[in-house]
Amino acid sequence: MNNHFILKKQAYLFIAAMALLWTSCKMERIAPVTESKKDLTGTWKVVQATRNGTNLLPIYDFTQFSIKFDATTGNYNLLNPVPFIVGADGKFSLDDPQYPYKLTFTATGGAAVATAFNYPIINGTRQIIMTFSPGCSQNTYVFTLSKTN
Repeated sequence: MNNHFILKKQAYLFIAAMALLWTSCKMERIAPVTESKKDLTGTWKVVQATRNGTNLLPIYDFTQFSIKFDATTGNYNLLNPVPFIVGADGKFSLDDPQYPYKLTFTATGGAAVATAFNYPIINGTRQIIMTFSPGCSQNTYVFTLSKTN
């Protein structure tokens, strides 16, 4: 009878422990964070440019070049053009406004040209990183643009 009492006591303790565990866990619903739309509006300048991994900044003067995006109209304007993915002003679009991977330029009177697109924050500053091959597919250019104030 003594063993029976001990087993009964252990069963009650186990049930009590399970009840405590069951009631102590709270289920919280956490809403997923929605990413904001990427806004390119503004004027952007080249801060880094490479061709096949070679730094182009000491070789070519990019200081006068800039590109101005207007997200409300979908237009872009090139100021003091340099060799770039497009050579004239036109329209631009992102493949996805919240999670873009591709930026497409359509120069006025020209065909659409897409480029790989990254939109990171580096040292507290939003940047645009584009990878493209204008003309020769053996040359890969990577332009990093930073918004001007």
